[in-house]
Amino acid sequence: MSVVYTADVTSSGDGRKGTATSADGVLDLRLAGPKEVGGSGDGTNPEQLFAAGWGACFHSALRLVARNAKADLTDSTVTVSVDLVKGDDGYHLAARIVALLPGLTQEQADDLVAQAHARCPYSKATRGNIDVEVTAKV
Repeated sequence: MSVVYTADVTSSGDGRKGTATSADGVLDLRLAGPKEVGGSGDGTNPEQLFAAGWGACFHSALRLVARNAKADLTDSTVTVSVDLVKGDDGYHLAARIVALLPGLTQEQADDLVAQAHARCPYSKATRGNIDVEVTAKV
């Protein structure tokens, strides 16, 4: 195995009330906790960033498996919802992935989404660690 890319991002300030900046300067975000957990809601938060990264990664994996299956995903979308859940042992995450694949049969969509979930690096990283519900809609 060899590393093909490394993303270096530094969090500074007060965690959820700070900033996140990439080493290359492309990412430069103000962070704020969501109002639902007492934050100001005036910036992005780690759950949104995780959902954005996972959604983009999953959609790329989905488009790859679709190309291999010669399926047209022209108008496809992937929505990832990341829940911050408070339990007796503190906070943890849960997620829902919904892939909208118009023009396919439900069987085709289910198959492609299952293949994408098996390939996506974010899905691999979270497998067995958080509750994830994956759905294909046509």
